[in-house]
Amino acid sequence: MNSFDELPLDPALRDAVELAGYVTPTPIQAGTLPAILAGRDVLAQAPTGSGKTAAFGLGLLQRLDVSTSRTQALVLCPTRELADQVARELRRLAVGIPNVKLTLLTGGISPGPQLASLAHAPHIVVGTPGRVQKMLHQQALDPAAIALLVLDEADRMLDMGFEEAIREIVDQLPAKRQSLLFSATWPASIRAIGRSALRDPLEVSVAASGEQPVVEQWFHELGQQADKPAAVAGLLLQHRPESTVVFCNTRRDVDELVVALARFGVVSAALHGDLEQRERDEVLLRFANRSLNVLVASDVAARGLDVKELACVINYELPGDPDIYLHRIGRTARAGSGGLALNLVSPREAARVLQLEDRHGLQPRWAGVSPAVAGAKRISPAGMSTLRIEAGRSDKLRPGDVLGALTGPAGLEAAMIGKIDIFPKRAYVAVRCDQAQKALAGLRAGGIKGRKFRVSAM
Repeated sequence: MNSFDELPLDPALRDAVELAGYVTPTPIQAGTLPAILAGRDVLAQAPTGSGKTAAFGLGLLQRLDVSTSRTQALVLCPTRELADQVARELRRLAVGIPNVKLTLLTGGISPGPQLASLAHAPHIVVGTPGRVQKMLHQQALDPAAIALLVLDEADRMLDMGFEEAIREIVDQLPAKRQSLLFSATWPASIRAIGRSALRDPLEVSVAASGEQPVVEQWFHELGQQADKPAAVAGLLLQHRPESTVVFCNTRRDVDELVVALARFGVVSAALHGDLEQRERDEVLLRFANRSLNVLVASDVAARGLDVKELACVINYELPGDPDIYLHRIGRTARAGSGGLALNLVSPREAARVLQLEDRHGLQPRWAGVSPAVAGAKRISPAGMSTLRIEAGRSDKLRPGDVLGALTGPAGLEAAMIGKIDIFPKRAYVAVRCDQAQKALAGLRAGGIKGRKFRVSAM
């Protein structure tokens, strides 16, 4: 398949594909979409960022009957961030289909609003296994009409201990349904889930297809674990990447590293599962709009990270699973561009380097590192600053309203304004750092569309 025009898509979906700017199908879309649209089960191996959401999203929306107020599709994701990313993509593809109701069911937030949303059954549910399982237990989610199940990034769900929850959810779904499983790797556990949840699936693998972007990888040997914060700061000072994710293996390491980096002049933020949902959302938003350059994250929290051009990944500690290493460094090689991966290796991690050599044929290149000195000047300051506006879609606020207020009464040039994000109760706008105070004062004094809202700098 060389074009979306070859597919029997409904006109509304064809228009959505064109509006989204999709021209040539990605390998995973070309390999799976014809079978998905034909109603066949699919077991697909596809790396993160390969376009799989659009593949199962188009198939899901094609068979949706919006005239029936019953839940017809269920998408399970490993993390809140990925579930939110999938929900946003599905809403974008469904823009031309009237009255589609989608509900997001994830942990970390009060179940009250989610229960209220389920009172009138949504057509689509996107969620994490734990929260979906809970809603099934409470009989708030009716699975009787679910005709399509998607297991997205199934390997990560199993890594996170969701196998029992997934099996219980699958057992409650109608036997006559279409099931799609997407995974970056195919360990035995994925094969087992596939055998129990799918019927005669088409197997598609795109992991090795096409020319892969080059990730420049360097390994830096350190005398002891305690040397690592200074080494991270030193690498940031040496390479000065525009954006960096530092991966840690534990939440404790994430928090401790953020504090330690501050002593070396590095402004960073933590991303892990112990944060409140709003905190996580705002950290991701600041990183995406370039008002935060360095993100320190756990693997689970960063699973749904959607940054198209990530300059650098630093492995604060090598993961125990060699496949997770590939997931991490692959985030800095999106959209056909190359990337940079820097790996800190203490003596206790030497065996993990050997695992990478054995599993993936990696030939590590070693280099020294000059540790930073505490009290140094701020390293790689962000070029943008984010303003938070205490108003959103529920106040009829649109991106154009914010832009108009900033370029009008506030007196900023459009080139000084970055990404504008509107949520139900809040809005966020990135502005150039040297214009942040001017923008803040202008919005507070002049308001937006003649209304005054509380505005603060983040």
